[in-house]
Amino acid sequence: MKQLSRIKKMAIAGAMACALAVPVVMAQTDDGAKGGRHGHFGQRGERDDRGGFGMMGFRQLDLTDAQKAQLKQIHETHRQALAPVMEQIRAKRQEMRAASEGGTVSEAVIAQKLAEIAPLEAKVVAERARLRQESLAVLTAEQKAKLDQMREQAKTRWAERRANKQQKNQ
Repeated sequence: MKQLSRIKKMAIAGAMACALAVPVVMAQTDDGAKGGRHGHFGQRGERDDRGGFGMMGFRQLDLTDAQKAQLKQIHETHRQALAPVMEQIRAKRQEMRAASEGGTVSEAVIAQKLAEIAPLEAKVVAERARLRQESLAVLTAEQKAKLDQMREQAKTRWAERRANKQQKNQ
């Protein structure tokens, strides 16, 4: 029974680590140079994985060249500011993996590393909020209204998809 309890604890810790890792990994991905899904700004008008529109939705806003350059600079500045934090998170996640290698798991080390990662991820969230505010400041009132409209349309689509998925699962 004690063994099962320990396994459950490890499963929960692993699930928490994965839940925390997904947004971080998505933030770390710099597919722009590779032409990937979150490439250069102006690609595709879809929501990004963090629930916002990121640079992708801006194509539909008919940005001026000056706005594009300004947004690119804002995003680059924030990417550079986040780079050391992301590296710290990456290193702590590697330490967590090392603590669970060889079939033995040090729950204390994993708990400690998760506790160390949490404030770093809070910095990432705060930096993304600043990025969003600075990006919105570049837009005109009409562009902001169009972005809000696009966001509402995306919410509706996601709600429909969620409802369809729930219907299929019943």
